[in-house]
Amino acid sequence: MASSPTASLATQTDVLIVGAGPAGLTLAAGLTQLGVDHVLIERADAVQPGAKAAFVQPGALEYLDRVGVADRLVAAGIRGRHFSVHDGARTLLRGSYDNLDTPFPMMLLVSQQTTEEHLHRRLTELGGMVHRRHKLITFSPDFPGVTAAVAAPDGSVRAVYARYLIGADGVHSRVRSTAGIAFPGKTREQLFALADVRLEPGSASALLEDTTFFFSSEGMLLTSPLADGQHRVVASVPPGSKAPTAEETETLLATRGPRQGGPKAVEVITASTYHVQERVAERLSDGPVFLLGDAAHTHSPAGGQGMNTGIQDAGNLAWKLHAVLTGLAPESLLDTYHGERHPVASGLVAFTSQITSLATMRDPELCQRRNDTIAAAAKAPGITDWLARRLSQLDISYATECATEPADGTYHVGQRVSPTLVPAAGLDWNLALPNPSTGPTGSGRIGPVNFQFVDGLETPLLIRPDGYLAAHGVPTDPHTVLANLASYLPGGPT
Repeated sequence: MASSPTASLATQTDVLIVGAGPAGLTLAAGLTQLGVDHVLIERADAVQPGAKAAFVQPGALEYLDRVGVADRLVAAGIRGRHFSVHDGARTLLRGSYDNLDTPFPMMLLVSQQTTEEHLHRRLTELGGMVHRRHKLITFSPDFPGVTAAVAAPDGSVRAVYARYLIGADGVHSRVRSTAGIAFPGKTREQLFALADVRLEPGSASALLEDTTFFFSSEGMLLTSPLADGQHRVVASVPPGSKAPTAEETETLLATRGPRQGGPKAVEVITASTYHVQERVAERLSDGPVFLLGDAAHTHSPAGGQGMNTGIQDAGNLAWKLHAVLTGLAPESLLDTYHGERHPVASGLVAFTSQITSLATMRDPELCQRRNDTIAAAAKAPGITDWLARRLSQLDISYATECATEPADGTYHVGQRVSPTLVPAAGLDWNLALPNPSTGPTGSGRIGPVNFQFVDGLETPLLIRPDGYLAAHGVPTDPHTVLANLASYLPGGPT
């Protein structure tokens, strides 16, 4: 994945994306699929290996399916069906993804490196590219967009005018800092160690085959199987600790884990230590500048939420940029990006912070009380199903009427529509029509609107390109819906 030649870097574009991590690549793939002119720059010369995100949740997989990546990614990973909380060998809670209403009822265990590689491959197939070893130096307002100074691999600097600038450039985002957007929050004092290891065949307890939190007074331990016979081990460690060796990883497993035979780590693939930052950008947009992924929010990796949230940031923004740039929508549509995604990011930080605080308790009496409470709560009807939906990110809703899917089967604008009810239609608008008892049925496409007949549907549904409900009870004539498509945009008249 070598850098593209400097001459191929456009000097003018509709969208300049800075950062080719999962969020930036997802946005670029979506924009390419939608036919939006853009430039994607990345300072690294290739997809970076190392210990990063290792879980792709159903909510992200549903969007990645719309850009043609999900099936390949599933084939490359491990389909995790369960998650557990243990105190040694004692099961406190065990949840399952099996009952989730999604085509992807799994916590997909796959490395961030693999995810990025598949996104890059799909971007290339669609006709897009990454300009590697290109670095954003600065940018300045140039109404109605910005002019950015971009350094090429040979050290030359090129001015690039962009109608919109996207910061997908990580926690230390230059786009965010240059725009003067605050990044309030805190850095936790607790140090964590992470190691991806190979365990000796036959030495791993069956408890290690789930994604499992071990809550111990000795400290937190998280284990999860990965592809290629690896396991991920994450643990709280004392200040000043170095990246764990194979022997130190074994000790963590023996003292905090299942305590059944002591798994043997024969190889450490990668290891590191880190402090958790819990921050959300004060705003996710500033005029023509937008933030997504780690540039917009950073938090504990507990629950495997971060990369998935960035992917869905990209899904929310891609179709809105397309709608504005093609004249379908007024520019005010882009204001709904902050309005819809900022509460999601804030809620995510609060949720993962609670998990981290529970997991890092050390007082033996408090730990025992915590574990007994979790075990008791797990027996309450619906608790593990609720937690599975929360972790899967299928509970995200932009509806103002309710935060989750209504129990009475009614529809609310802004709620997710499961692809098991209405199959996805790429990044088209999707008009789902009740299947008539008589008359023609089938499917088709008129402009950006795909229409299809769906068995069991009681009312016509119009679904946004990111899978959320735009309107219900709309006309059954696709031409009429197309003519009035702008009226179904979020924030506009209905």
